[in-house]
Amino acid sequence: MKVKELTCWLSSQYPPSVAEDWDNVGLLVGDDTKEVNHVFLALDLTEDTLSQAVEAGADMIITHHPMIFGSIRKVNNHSFTGRRILSLIRHDIQYYAMHTNYDILGMADLSADYLQLTDREVLSVTAETDHGPEGFGRVGMLPSSMTLKECGEFVKNALSLNDVKIYGDLDQKVHKAAICTGSGKSMISDVLVKAADVYVTGDIDHHTGIDTVAQGLCIIDAGHYGTEYIFMEAMKKKLNKNFADLKITCAKVKSPYTIL
Repeated sequence: MKVKELTCWLSSQYPPSVAEDWDNVGLLVGDDTKEVNHVFLALDLTEDTLSQAVEAGADMIITHHPMIFGSIRKVNNHSFTGRRILSLIRHDIQYYAMHTNYDILGMADLSADYLQLTDREVLSVTAETDHGPEGFGRVGMLPSSMTLKECGEFVKNALSLNDVKIYGDLDQKVHKAAICTGSGKSMISDVLVKAADVYVTGDIDHHTGIDTVAQGLCIIDAGHYGTEYIFMEAMKKKLNKNFADLKITCAKVKSPYTIL
C-alpha cells in the first residue's frame, strides 16, 4: 500500500480542515509515493520513540502531537528537531501527525468512553454540522454519584495511572463531569457554563487550580500524557480493522516524568 492511500484515509476520518488554525497536521516528513507496511504509533515523536520505531522496522510513524509546529529555517544535527528529521530521512520513515483534528473527532468521545460518561454533550463547540455540534471535550454523567476522592481513584483506574492531582474538597459529592484531554485549562469557563461538578484534564498550574475551586469547580489533573496516551491503542484498533495487512506497533507506555 502506498503512503498516500493511508494518508487519504486518515484525512477522510479526521479531516485536517477540522484542526485549529495554529495547528500543524498531516504528512510532515516524507514521500507519499513510498510503500507502507509497518506503522508505528506514538503520542510524541521523541528521540526515544523514534529509536523504538527504527528498532521495530517501521516505515511510517503516526503521532498525536506534531513534532513540527512553526517554521524551520535550518535542518541540521544542532537542534533536537533537526536531528529527528535527519533520522527520519536516513531511515526512510514517513511521518504523519493528527492533533486537534483528532482531539475533536476522536479523542473527545474516546476519553468520555474511558470515564463511562452518559448523557454526553460537547464541552467546547468549534463547529455546527449536519450531524450536530463538534468540538473539544465532553460533559456527561459519571456512572454514579461519588466523592471527589472516589472520583480521583475512578479516574486513576480508568486510565491506568499511578497518580492524579486533585483540587477541591475530597469529601464533596460529584456526579456531572467534564473531560478534555491534554492541556484543558483554557476551557474551564466552558465547564463552568455546563455546571459540571468536576473537570478531568491535564497541565493545571497552581493558580488556575485554586482559582477554579474558588468558583465551585473541582479539578482532577490526570496529566497531559496520562489523558492522551490512549490515542495509541485506539488508533491501533482502528487501523487493524481497516487495514488487515498493515503491521501496527505502539510505543511503550511510559510517563515522561517520575514522582519520587
